[in-house]
Amino acid sequence: MRRPVSSSVSRSNYLSIVEQFRVRILDTPLTAQLIERFRTAQAKPSARRLFLVWAILVSATVLLTLNLVRLQVFQSTDLLKQARAQQTTFLRPFVPRRPITDRSGNVLAIDRPVYTLYAHPIAFKEPKTEIATKLSEILGTSAGELLQRLNSAESGIRVEYAVSESAADRIQSLQLDGLELAQQQQRLYPQQNLVADVVGYLDIDRIGQAGVEYAHKNLLERSVKSVRLSRTGSGVMMPDRLPGGFLQVDNLHLQLSIDNRVQRAALDALQPQLKKFNAKRGVVIAMDAKTGEIRAMASDPSYDPNQFYKANVEQFKNWALTDLYEPGSTFKPINIAIALEAGAIKPDQVINDEGAIQIDGWPIQNFDYSTAGARGPSTITQIMEHSSNVGMVRIIQQMSRPTYYAWLQKIGLGKPTGIDLPFETAGQLKDQKTFLESPIDAATSSFGQGFSLTALQLVQLEGILASGGKLLTPHVAQGLFDERGQPYWQANSAEPKQIFSPQTAQTVLQMMESVVKNGTGKAAQIPNYRIGGKTGTAQKAGPNGGYIEGAKITSFVSIFPIEAPRYVVAAVIDEPKGEDAFGSTVAAPIVKAVMEALIVADKIPPSADAAPVPSPTPSP
Repeated sequence: MRRPVSSSVSRSNYLSIVEQFRVRILDTPLTAQLIERFRTAQAKPSARRLFLVWAILVSATVLLTLNLVRLQVFQSTDLLKQARAQQTTFLRPFVPRRPITDRSGNVLAIDRPVYTLYAHPIAFKEPKTEIATKLSEILGTSAGELLQRLNSAESGIRVEYAVSESAADRIQSLQLDGLELAQQQQRLYPQQNLVADVVGYLDIDRIGQAGVEYAHKNLLERSVKSVRLSRTGSGVMMPDRLPGGFLQVDNLHLQLSIDNRVQRAALDALQPQLKKFNAKRGVVIAMDAKTGEIRAMASDPSYDPNQFYKANVEQFKNWALTDLYEPGSTFKPINIAIALEAGAIKPDQVINDEGAIQIDGWPIQNFDYSTAGARGPSTITQIMEHSSNVGMVRIIQQMSRPTYYAWLQKIGLGKPTGIDLPFETAGQLKDQKTFLESPIDAATSSFGQGFSLTALQLVQLEGILASGGKLLTPHVAQGLFDERGQPYWQANSAEPKQIFSPQTAQTVLQMMESVVKNGTGKAAQIPNYRIGGKTGTAQKAGPNGGYIEGAKITSFVSIFPIEAPRYVVAAVIDEPKGEDAFGSTVAAPIVKAVMEALIVADKIPPSADAAPVPSPTPSP
């Protein structure tokens, strides 16, 4: 077998080849010359290279210098701001809203910690049915309803709002994955619907939407400033820079003139009467005749501000100062005061009451004309006692229409009262040209129809008589007080405006006292107390003009005690039903209950010269 041929080079032969390469190539003069040139070039750089290097270095230096000038001179302010923004943060802690109390310190509104329960079903480790059952026992909501909520999404479900601390603790103890409790502050209204129309409420964003919560938000929101804190590069705040007392807040509360005891008495008297006469709604107001402070302002139906979202939107407005109506006969004392002050009549003057008349083709008659007929010559007091419409027309006819209109403007008809509550509506009075050209307008205004006002303005105007002829500005805020009852800030009401002389006011008060003693206001009598009052039963005006068939508004206003007036109390009832629904039967008993509550609350002593009280007989 043949093997492949292989050749090899011996060591001696390899060395011989290398030696020949060195002699023939490396040791030649040409190779030596090339090596020398290379070494020289490396040892001595050319001028061009030196210039290039220096140019690069100088350019870099110039650019660095220019950039340094830009940063240090032209952009230093902006860069400093950016650096501080990165190194600092502003913090404004959540501070509870100031409480609201009544005049005695009873809490009407206060903040409390609550929780919102969120569910993330995607993280549940137990069946939804079991979780819904466990939550149902704590939240008081049916398991079926909770299950429906849990099935609505995979994450971020708001299961329940305003969970109490105790309920939150129980939920936490369940240790269920996928449930989250977020703490927040909630406004609590311990009195529920008692003072809702006055206090108002906060919405879910803690913004006041009605009442004091809306009107006095600047007093209720504590002024806590934001502070600047340093933080590390990773964003962690440095607590050593936190200023002392940063989280301290004042202990002030907003105190109202409302008296819970009187407010409760007003509501307790109002609700049964509304039910008895199947009335649409009603309102009761009690005002201090010396200061204009509102001691009670109760209406029904109302709402619970703790659950405002369940209420009808119509209930959010305080109709005592938002809705207009024609006051009817309760305005007659004001008209008599106008006529007396204008010199058109004298207190002992006799007016002929024909019982029924026509003015400019329009028939006007007394409410009892069908039974009493024409009463004939009557004193001013008798006209008020009998609530005579015809008698009032004859009284107002004693002065010119321009004079009468000027007086209606002077007392404030057509203007708001200026109360420190929101959304007040100004009354409506016809323009001067229309009023002066139409005899019927002056005639109907004489017995309280043809113009409109709010229940609050009626109280304000009757207060002119109770305060010696002065027009007061009603208000509910007394001021900010600390826990010791010391005032920090007190409300300043507008200066009272003198409208009638004290003599005129006192004369009309005596006539109003006669109404309660001998006339239509007997239902408001209280033994051993001198009380003045006036009933009112008026047609209800329609929204598009005219009057609503069969609808009426009954009212009663009182001033007491007559010898030294302390309070004006009024009740207005909207659309009571029944043949016996009059101001004397529907509204007067409510006012009487409120006066009795005021007597107890303020310890008002009996009148020294009060006459015995006869048995009352219902009349309009």
